Amino acid sequence: MAALVLFGGGGDLAMRMLLPSLYFLEHDGLLPDGLKVIGAARSDETREEYVAKVRQSVEAKAKADEAWSTASWDRMAARLDYLAVDATSAESLKPLKDKVGDGACTSFLAVSPSLYARIVTAMRAAGLAEADDRVVLEKPVGRDLETFREIDDAVADAFSEPQVFRIDHYLGKETVQNLIALRFGNTIFEPLWNNLSIDHVQITVGETVGVGDRWPYYDEYGALRDMLQNHMLQLLCLVAMEPPSDLDPDSVRNEKVKVLRSLRPVTHEEAGRVTVRGQYVAGTVEGKSVAGYDEERGEDSDTETFIAVRADIDNWRWAGVPFFMRTGKRLPEKRTEIVIQFKPVPHSIFHGGDPGAVQANRLVIALQPEEDISLSVMNKRPGLDQRMRLQPIQMSLSWGQNDKSASPPRRRIAYERLLLDALHGDSTLFVRRDEAEQAWKWVDEVSEAWRGAAFKPHDYAAGTWGPPEADYLLSRTGRAWNSGDA
Repeated sequence: MAALVLFGGGGDLAMRMLLPSLYFLEHDGLLPDGLKVIGAARSDETREEYVAKVRQSVEAKAKADEAWSTASWDRMAARLDYLAVDATSAESLKPLKDKVGDGACTSFLAVSPSLYARIVTAMRAAGLAEADDRVVLEKPVGRDLETFREIDDAVADAFSEPQVFRIDHYLGKETVQNLIALRFGNTIFEPLWNNLSIDHVQITVGETVGVGDRWPYYDEYGALRDMLQNHMLQLLCLVAMEPPSDLDPDSVRNEKVKVLRSLRPVTHEEAGRVTVRGQYVAGTVEGKSVAGYDEERGEDSDTETFIAVRADIDNWRWAGVPFFMRTGKRLPEKRTEIVIQFKPVPHSIFHGGDPGAVQANRLVIALQPEEDISLSVMNKRPGLDQRMRLQPIQMSLSWGQNDKSASPPRRRIAYERLLLDALHGDSTLFVRRDEAEQAWKWVDEVSEAWRGAAFKPHDYAAGTWGPPEADYLLSRTGRAWNSGDA
């Protein structure tokens, strides 16, 4: 691999995530020998100015993680180059092709997806879409199935499917990948991973931040398209997919597509029963008063900043097991987790058969703010009581629990894994076209059901877990959202 080109190389994503990730890979000795890293953006600046700006961003993050090394930075800086370009113009991209040279190139489009079609067309004309080249697309690609296909058709005209890497940074998280190891590397879990043992599954992605000045983007996408279509459906697929024959990229992605195809459509009649839309109004988050979404925007809007949905997977493994998903802005805490709630024991022999004496097992896979996997099990309460009393305990399945003297590994940026995989051509953790199409198809059905039912967002005060209807989504089935205490 001769070069990695970062289109939008001076933008927020590049400076906040991509370039620090590349530094950490350099620090760990994982970047390919001879790889050039070329920032490409509209800003008219010299290479020296660009390198100085990159250092400022990288150094702050590396020092916070106690991973700053002048030697590592010097190696990283030697790889860096910069070129001011109009990425939508083939003529403007020709000097970039000269900088790349004759070797293979991976291009990361860290720009608005609305520019993808024009950029890849210009790349093809400039010679940056040859047989050994690759392109990485940041989500979301399009805002519905139709626009996704329009953009992706243009990408397909320039690159073959094996050359296209559609990124979802959640899949680069260590704990998400560990879910595959947990399920398919242990005989104690997979035989129980079905509707005979599991009562329901919860997926929560909570954010304390509001939309702020990002409202022009958010007004177009909302929580449904911004979060559910990609991050949350990807997590659902990893939980629900059948065991692949191996870890070949297509073997894994084939099983994920089967899950998406099995999702029960959301109809107009069902929309009010299985989905909840919400929009935050003024409230208090982390002890500070914050404005509502309409106040930030400056006028009224029907954009949802919160969504909760019940998804049902119509296949033999998951028939009757609801998957509850919720995500929103201005919630009480930043929390991303997957909760696997097992069924209670069929008959309790404790406390005279009181079923409340035995809590059902629960597996919690936490992604944020800290990555952790814990299993709740029942254990005898110490003491000499004549009747055996039980208590729930948390068994941590996270790294290092069996070696208290071991130093924990540095918490990696999810993009580190994904950038490294893209450079090596490993597409296992990336989204295939048919997978993205199936996700958009289901999300479009939800959106159409909302329109058909004139389904407007419910208000919820900033600093709460969404509108009361989100709690009712579970409570009417005798269930409740995980409080985060267990």
